[in-house]
Amino acid sequence: MTVIAGVHNSFRDLSPLSFLLVLPLCLSQSGFEFRMQKVRFGIVGAGAVSDFHHVPGIRVDPRAELVAVCDPNQELLEKRRQDWNIDKLYTDYADLARDPAVDAVIIATPNDTHCDIALACLEEGKHLMCEKPLGVNFDEARRMYQAARDKNVKHLTAFTYRFAPSMRYLRHLVKSGMLGEPRHFRSQRFLDWPETSWGWRQYRKRAGAGDLFDMTIHRIDLAMDLVGPLTAVCGAVAQFCPRDKTASGEPCPPSEVDDWSSLIGRFENGAVGVWEGSTVMKGYHHNGVGHEWAEINGTEASAVYRLQDPNVIMVGKGGETMQPLPVPEEFLVIPGSPRNPHEGVPSTVFRYDLIYELVSAIVEDRPAVPGFDHGAQAQAVADAVLKSNESMQWVKLNLNVE
Repeated sequence: MTVIAGVHNSFRDLSPLSFLLVLPLCLSQSGFEFRMQKVRFGIVGAGAVSDFHHVPGIRVDPRAELVAVCDPNQELLEKRRQDWNIDKLYTDYADLARDPAVDAVIIATPNDTHCDIALACLEEGKHLMCEKPLGVNFDEARRMYQAARDKNVKHLTAFTYRFAPSMRYLRHLVKSGMLGEPRHFRSQRFLDWPETSWGWRQYRKRAGAGDLFDMTIHRIDLAMDLVGPLTAVCGAVAQFCPRDKTASGEPCPPSEVDDWSSLIGRFENGAVGVWEGSTVMKGYHHNGVGHEWAEINGTEASAVYRLQDPNVIMVGKGGETMQPLPVPEEFLVIPGSPRNPHEGVPSTVFRYDLIYELVSAIVEDRPAVPGFDHGAQAQAVADAVLKSNESMQWVKLNLNVE
């Protein structure tokens, strides 16, 4: 009883779920045997992103387990029953949201469904991870953040590339001052994709925008994490491909969204940035990974992250030429992650750390990073790019999400 009382007094401010997750460790240190209480995940959206990234992330973390899946496609659900060894299947997200056996939900569905699904899950007190963009506009993204804040649950925006080893090390170089004062951020994200239909992603009502919301929004978030808030942007988008045929050659309604996006921006600290992204850059295939280059130029040195080689960083001081250097071992995974950074495809496996971050936030009763607030702020910038494209003028930003 002394041990249990001591645990209660030490952790009385934790949420009930966090207390249950921390309690076994405390008891084990006092000689008690225990069975760990796991964070029980449900997934809404059983497509490729969940299959390639989120389910492996759950499997890697011994503190997590997948207990339920929801998708309106009954045939796909039955396939996932076998693929993921899961029996609890739903076709209505509201039913999964109400399931008391689910602690946290991953939303990996078309963009226009994110807000409604998130609000339903938040009403039931679920912790959340949502794919980007959080919504099809800033108003939806802000509503999601404020609802999660008011429910006092953990929330994570799936800004995957924050977890890439060379990006984590680049952030360390910036925040430690080793590059000097940041002056300039530069981002390129080029993909050599087929010019056939994107499915729902090519229709404005469902997706909101094309390359801008799918790819460039990641790099907007990276820039603000590295350099600080943006204050104004000038942007443009363009569409080059009709995408009026499916991969099998069947006709379909043509695309309504951009396949190229670009912006220049001013940061609060006086730095500037340039972003460009496209899915129709011929010759940038790189075995499907594409080309990504994110660069910080500081007063003392420059450094570059590249997705195609995420365990190597390019660094160069003034008067030198940038050279590739291995990312130090301690930056290959986020602290505590059980993932072996030397196993698997480097450009894929760091994505599993998203789950570890959310579970850790739940266990430790702290904010998950990047949260819905970060997702909403990136959405505000992306919306401003569309506004700038229409007006052909600079747009001042208001990133207040409270």
